[in-house]
Amino acid sequence: MKTNGARFLESLGIPFELREYEVDPEDLSAITVAKKIGMPAEQVFKTLLVTGGPGEYRFAVIPGDAELDFKKLARAAGLRKAEMAPLKDVQPLTGYIRGGVTLFGARKPYPVYIDETAVLFDRISVSAGARGTQLILSPEDYLRAAQALEVEVQTADLTKDATRHQPHGGQEAGTR
Repeated sequence: MKTNGARFLESLGIPFELREYEVDPEDLSAITVAKKIGMPAEQVFKTLLVTGGPGEYRFAVIPGDAELDFKKLARAAGLRKAEMAPLKDVQPLTGYIRGGVTLFGARKPYPVYIDETAVLFDRISVSAGARGTQLILSPEDYLRAAQALEVEVQTADLTKDATRHQPHGGQEAGTR
């Protein structure tokens, strides 16, 4: 299925692969999408619309197996605070529904903050602009396409640090 995201990449001459999968409206998680398209969750990036206050919106693009750290995003974006945009506002602001949000072809381009881990991979997956369709492309091409939107595009550490739960006593196995 051709999507606005795919058309936008084609208009820039950027190579990509469209990969379709069956959508479960009850489970739109990026981890589930990753399983369905046969890619590791850390290579399947989710696009989140966040707000820093009335009329202040940003896209945060993070790995599917990670959680957005709002403080890190606020620092990177120069906002006092950041939080998820209300779900009811996502479609009117972007033109996309939850599970199908992409930077490309959104109603209005917003500044883009992409987790720095994206550049570690040969290829990443992002929503094509419709549930059930992913764009697979190189991180360099993704960044180039984002910059073509003529908004601020920045890579930064945007995710919560993984916390390692250790039993009381603190020694890890194998360190005795």
